[in-house]
Amino acid sequence: MKACIPGTAVASCARMKNLRLLLLAFLTCLPAVTSAKDAPASDVLPATVKPWDEHYIDLEAGYLWKVGGSTQLNYGMVPVMLTWRSPEVLGLDFANGSKLFIRNRISLLGQWIETGPENHYFGLMGAPSIEWWNAAGTWSLYAGIGGGAGWIDSQGVVGGQGQDFTLNWFANAGIAHAINATTQVRVGAMFQHLSNGGATDPNPGVNSLGVTVGLSWGF
Repeated sequence: MKACIPGTAVASCARMKNLRLLLLAFLTCLPAVTSAKDAPASDVLPATVKPWDEHYIDLEAGYLWKVGGSTQLNYGMVPVMLTWRSPEVLGLDFANGSKLFIRNRISLLGQWIETGPENHYFGLMGAPSIEWWNAAGTWSLYAGIGGGAGWIDSQGVVGGQGQDFTLNWFANAGIAHAINATTQVRVGAMFQHLSNGGATDPNPGVNSLGVTVGLSWGF
């Protein structure tokens, strides 16, 4: 690279100096870039467990708003779920290393009825958990449909639940992200239906929809 010649325009001289500085910086960084490129993948990417081989305990909470049902009363509910998920039961491996699979899911549900004649609901829910995980096991999409039964403190109010024993049905979907080898954060949407299966007439079912957030621990 030629040095600046006396009488050369100042702007042109400045450009030449900048080019020399850029070239020097590039040559300085080149060995580090080459070293990183040639390093084994295990030295560049953090090692992760495979989520489909693990058991998980999930703790999730959220808020559900009434979106339908036969009751004319308004409802707002706060579900809290403690869930066990099994390792993979049935799965499909993709060429890029990602995986789609099904595992078992069983949840204990405690639900505060913030708006509505009742006060609380306790139930048990079961469902398959359908999950797609990327090859590194760092994030996933999940969904499930299932149901169960439980007990609500029915109040004998017209439009409220007609008896304490109440069935539940739910569907959920969301995203999970692994923040380390054993812990995941989950954000999703949840639909829930509560009714007594026609045991009373009328059968004032409640449909609700909302969001959930939670943490998962693998073992």
